[in-house]
Amino acid sequence: MGFFFWAGTRRLSIHCAAVRFRPCIDIHKGKVKQIVGSTLRDSSEDGSGLVTNFESDMSAAQFANLYKEDDLTGGHVIMLGADPLSKAAATEALHAYPGGLQVGGGINTENCLSYIEEGASHVIVTSFVFSDGQMDLERLKDLVHVVGKQRLVLDLSCRKKDGRYAIVTDRWQKFTEVYLDEKILEFLASFADEFLVHGVDVEGKKLGIDEELVQLLGEHSPIPVTYAGGVTVMEDLEKIKTAGKGRVDVTVGSALDIFGGNLPYRDVIVWHAQQQLQQEVPIV
Repeated sequence: MGFFFWAGTRRLSIHCAAVRFRPCIDIHKGKVKQIVGSTLRDSSEDGSGLVTNFESDMSAAQFANLYKEDDLTGGHVIMLGADPLSKAAATEALHAYPGGLQVGGGINTENCLSYIEEGASHVIVTSFVFSDGQMDLERLKDLVHVVGKQRLVLDLSCRKKDGRYAIVTDRWQKFTEVYLDEKILEFLASFADEFLVHGVDVEGKKLGIDEELVQLLGEHSPIPVTYAGGVTVMEDLEKIKTAGKGRVDVTVGSALDIFGGNLPYRDVIVWHAQQQLQQEVPIV
């Protein structure tokens, strides 16, 4: 979307990207699932505490084809475990939609390029660039050197701690000592092409969005950012658009009917298309 401003005989144009719906494919043990993120544990554990909202009969590749048919770009494939089945399913999704999906889960300097070669547009990284609760700047720089800033998405998913948003790692179970604010967003923007932020406290619970977090992202992220967590009804999409000042993209998971929820996927697609159709109009 763009706006024209008239200044005497001159016309100034300011361009703003329309809010986009970013689809997702979450993979756990090779299956496409929607889980309550805060219940996820390492795959080495028995998984008895895992709360699964939905497990699909469709493969990751089938979802990728669906998103390709609907011309949705910039979605993410997340491997919620390091098992071979999840990696294989993610790779099949990337093959089905080359250049249309980002991939995350266990990404590091050793494997990041292989996912790009398999068809990922970007790799998504969190845990690798944190160590003992602190940011590991050398690892981050190494990653940028290997894969390039233009192909790196930093996952800054966070949970509330003492009234602030602490970035969490290791399947959202470990709090870091790094807090999401204007300063850290500006600093990290020099290393990444985009940010992905799950509001972990509301993610997968269909309780509504974290408007405070969306507002923070809309005000302070210098680069494209996608918010995920708590979207339940169509009104939540408009809330994100408003709270994020039209600068925060949105992912919807468990609420969608394709993931067993009540929110029609087709309604979200129509909403997404309406955002993209907003054209440059003169404002006199």
